[in-house]
Amino acid sequence: MRQIIDPQLQFGAQDIAAIALDPKSRDDIPQLLRGLQHIYTTPDLRARVFAILEEVIRVGRHGKADAFTGRPGMEQWKILVLGVVRLGLNADYDRVHELANAHKTIRQMLGHTGWADGEEDLYQLQTIKDNVRLFSPELLDRINREVVAAGHQLVKKSPAAPLHVRVDSFVVETDVHYPTDINLLWDAIRKLIEIVAGLCAELGITEWRQSAYQLRQFKKLYRQVQRLKHSTAKDPDKRAAKQEDVRAAHRTYLEQAEALLARVRATRVQLVLGKFPAVLFEEIDLYLSDAERQIDQIRRRVLWAQTIPHEEKVFSLFERETEWTSLR
Repeated sequence: MRQIIDPQLQFGAQDIAAIALDPKSRDDIPQLLRGLQHIYTTPDLRARVFAILEEVIRVGRHGKADAFTGRPGMEQWKILVLGVVRLGLNADYDRVHELANAHKTIRQMLGHTGWADGEEDLYQLQTIKDNVRLFSPELLDRINREVVAAGHQLVKKSPAAPLHVRVDSFVVETDVHYPTDINLLWDAIRKLIEIVAGLCAELGITEWRQSAYQLRQFKKLYRQVQRLKHSTAKDPDKRAAKQEDVRAAHRTYLEQAEALLARVRATRVQLVLGKFPAVLFEEIDLYLSDAERQIDQIRRRVLWAQTIPHEEKVFSLFERETEWTSLR
C-alpha cells in the first residue's frame, strides 16, 4: 500500500502542524497551504481524504519501485500537496516543479527541512508528472466536498442549523484558444490517441506504434477544413459548388475521426487487462464523450444546416468551467 506520509521526520524538519502561515497574506499559495494544514491536523477529515486518494492512485511502496511501472511511488501526502498546488494555482508542471524545489513553505509542507536538503530531496519533473497527473479536477472536487463539510462543522452551532455566508463573484478570463467545433474535436482525438498510445507502450502493445503519424494525418484534415471559407460570390452556382466543397471536407474529417474513435474503443477493452488506475479510464471515457458530442454538432451544423443551441456548446476541453461572456 502506498505510504500516506513518512512518520519519521527528517533531522531539522518542521512538523506540518507547526508551519507558520501568514494569515494576512492575500496570495493564493498560503491560503491553499492553510487548507492542507487543516486536513493534516484533523484526523477524521484526513482519513476521508486519503480514502479518496487511495481509490485512484496506483498502490506501491514508498522508496521501492512500483512492480508495474518500475518507478518509485510518491507518498500520498506529497501527491495531495502538489496536486492541490497545480490545480489551485492553475499551474503547469514546470511551475509545480519549480515550486516543489524552490518554494520554502511548500517544501516544508512536503516534509523537507530546507537547510539540510540534498540532491536526493529534489523532485524530477518526470516524477511529478507521473504521480500528480492522477490527481484530477474530479478528484479535487470530491476532496473539496469533504473539506467544505468539515468547514460547516466548524462554523455551525448544530448540524441542523442553516449556514449563512456572504459571497462575491467576478468574471475571470480563461486562457483558451478560440473555440470552434472542429478544433474541439481535434483536441479530443489528440488527447485520446496520446493517452492510449502511452498506455499501450507501457504494456508492450504495438497497436498504436504509428500514433504520431496518424495524428499528423488527422491534423492535415483539420487544417484543410479550417482553411475553407464560405463563398461570397454573387453567382448562386459558384456558392453552391463552394458549399459542397466545404461539406465534402467536413465529411472526410468526420469519417477519419470516427475511424480513430473506433480504434480507441477497441484498445480500451484491451487496456482493462493491464490493471491501470480507474482515473485513466475515466479520462479516456470523458474525451470519448467529448469527441462524440463534437462529431454530432459538426454534422448537424455543416451537413444538416442546423443551428446549435448555445447551452449545448462547450468552449474548452481543458478549462471546462469556461463560459462565453459578452462584456458591454
